[in-house]
Amino acid sequence: MVLTKAGSILGPIATVLGYVMDILFRFTSSFGVFNVGLCIILFTIVMKTLMIPLTIKQQKTTKLMSVMNPEIQAIQKKYKGKSDQESMQRQNVEIQAVYEKYGTSMTGGCLPLLIQMPILLALYRVIYNIPAYVPSVRVYFDNVVTPLMGQADYAQKLQEITNIATACGGKLDKFDFTNANRLVDMLYKFSTAQWGELQALFPAISDVIGQNAAVVERMNTFLGLNMAEAPGWVPSFAWIIPVLAAVSQWFSTKLMSGNQPSTSADAENPMAQSMKTMTTTMPLFSAFICITMPAGLGIYWIATSVVTIIQQLIVNAYMDKVNIDDMIAKNLEKVNKKRAKQGLPPAKVTQNATASLKAIKAEEEKEKAAEEVKKEKIAKQIEESSKYYNTNAKPGSLASKAAMVQKYNEAHDKRK
Repeated sequence: MVLTKAGSILGPIATVLGYVMDILFRFTSSFGVFNVGLCIILFTIVMKTLMIPLTIKQQKTTKLMSVMNPEIQAIQKKYKGKSDQESMQRQNVEIQAVYEKYGTSMTGGCLPLLIQMPILLALYRVIYNIPAYVPSVRVYFDNVVTPLMGQADYAQKLQEITNIATACGGKLDKFDFTNANRLVDMLYKFSTAQWGELQALFPAISDVIGQNAAVVERMNTFLGLNMAEAPGWVPSFAWIIPVLAAVSQWFSTKLMSGNQPSTSADAENPMAQSMKTMTTTMPLFSAFICITMPAGLGIYWIATSVVTIIQQLIVNAYMDKVNIDDMIAKNLEKVNKKRAKQGLPPAKVTQNATASLKAIKAEEEKEKAAEEVKKEKIAKQIEESSKYYNTNAKPGSLASKAAMVQKYNEAHDKRK
């Protein structure tokens, strides 16, 4: 069975997020909308909105890296094939100098991800087991669990309860039937048929079970699907969830990768290659997760991708207006404040960021042009040489003697 919030290392974060979802559930209920699926969508919108500052920060780092990467790749190209310790140290020092020049650090882009990761994991915990974290939903399960555990024949019927729960995928070999939290976890996965079996097993509280089961079913049904049940590997209408999850994830990843600058060095750029891999693997991973996990998690996954697409379009429009040099100046201002506190001299930008990028590109174009000139020169020399030796020269001239030598060599080669 799933872990309750008490047993989760992400418990404190998940508890806070659970209360956020509880507020949303109460809000929709006040309008007569009593649905977990809709609540999950609203919950996703709220959480993604709250994380917009981190998203913008991450996008700024990405934009800055688009300017820095050509310089970093130039350094890596300079030390390519050199694996001795001294060369590696020099390469690291030069790369570090590039980061310092732009007022950032090698770990700057990781910070937003490190902050978001525990939040995302806690979100999955909440969506996976909503009753454990949302009091407004939990109450209807407690309405069943409390009288159920109080039945005189409860202990004698544990095996029958086990059989019912096992049918919905519960692993109950060591299940603690004296733990109310565990029972709530189990009941959250019950289908309409299994609720009916539980009613038949305890006729004394059949009405109580039936009334609360009806409320739970109403809460959990969204677009005709039970949010607590996994679509499974048998084709059904529920497969619309993994399909939509894969498609929306593909669009989301494609939009994010499309925001990355394309360069001729992409073949050697690990970040570019990573984005290409994600465009293929993430949709497949999304489909797999949404087939095997409760449909509620699939709805959350789809909602996240759709909101991310909308959010990314807005962020992209904002980032197009951000001046890279102004951003670097602000970064350096922050860096220099820290350096001043440490008694260090201020860092300086040796050249304008965009100018630096243009200089590198100009150098690349210059090298390409020189290579083309060299190729043309060689081709012209070959052409002139062939023409010279193939021209009918006057008898006795140097050209005629050279032609004779050439013909002799050709005839001699044929006899070999």
